[in-house]
Amino acid sequence: MKLAVVGATGLVGTEMLNVLAQRDFPFDELLPVASARSVGKTIEFKGKAYPIISMEDAIAAQPDVAIFSAGGSTSLEYAPKFAEVGTFVVDNSSAWRMNPANKLVVPEINARVLTEEDKIIANPNCSTIQMVVALAPLHQKYQVKRVVVSTYQSVTGSGKAAVDQLMNERSEQEGDKVYPHPIDMNVLPHIDVFFDNGYTKEEMKMVNETKKIFGDDSIQVTATAVRVPAVGGHSEAVNVEFAQDFDLDEVRELLANTPGVVVQDDVKNNVYPMPIWAHQKDEVFVGRLRRDETQPNTLNMWVVSDNLRKGAATNAVQIAEYLVENNLIKSAVMG
Repeated sequence: MKLAVVGATGLVGTEMLNVLAQRDFPFDELLPVASARSVGKTIEFKGKAYPIISMEDAIAAQPDVAIFSAGGSTSLEYAPKFAEVGTFVVDNSSAWRMNPANKLVVPEINARVLTEEDKIIANPNCSTIQMVVALAPLHQKYQVKRVVVSTYQSVTGSGKAAVDQLMNERSEQEGDKVYPHPIDMNVLPHIDVFFDNGYTKEEMKMVNETKKIFGDDSIQVTATAVRVPAVGGHSEAVNVEFAQDFDLDEVRELLANTPGVVVQDDVKNNVYPMPIWAHQKDEVFVGRLRRDETQPNTLNMWVVSDNLRKGAATNAVQIAEYLVENNLIKSAVMG
């Protein structure tokens, strides 16, 4: 079993290696891949040093699985080359998500759609993943009609340079700027590029990916994505209208019994999800559950998750685990 991690030195790539170690993913050979300037350097994994190799050398090694977190243009160029040699590619960029030929997978929801033919599998956007994990059991029971979501997204979603900008501003140090404005002591209603309709690419990802993951184009989604000076994870205020009425206690029970979801909903004791508690955890945390009193069949909830974990690395590793557990990868057996 050969496993490649492409983009191994980045924020998400580093987290992928952490998740692979913590979940004890089965492999015989690890192939860390990064840009040309990193080739020849080493990374440490479970106490052992591994040399970073080039993309070409990784393809030549014909890995069973390649988990990508190296950006959309890199994925568009190299994912098909890995697929040609029989590698399953789990890609964390937006390159393949809305391609009709590629599956967009959150394992708890729709991993069953995967087959041996799916050599390039898309990992959804971080803000989409945590929202749909929370919505899935409720959609199954009450049928989601419309979602209004406002996000409060960590600077880690923009990579290490964004974290550096925040910390530089906080300590009044000069440094490179990722954002067009200061992020410390500020919020930016601007994530990714703006489209002609006035929405950002991040907002439209949430709209389109939600429909694809649930396989239901009738679900209406509107989003406002905001960057905040936090580092532990993304937070979302989600307002969801259902086709059927619901009972709040039943909603709490459904969520509490959903794998990967933790309910934190005890406002009398100031218990509710926050990025500071979600940091370095794999679960999606849900709280502030309450009816929208302005219209029927509508729920408000607050959803928080570590965007580098479930929003990226953990979800990708879970997809790879599913491939192994269901014998789609023939050379590996889960312990």
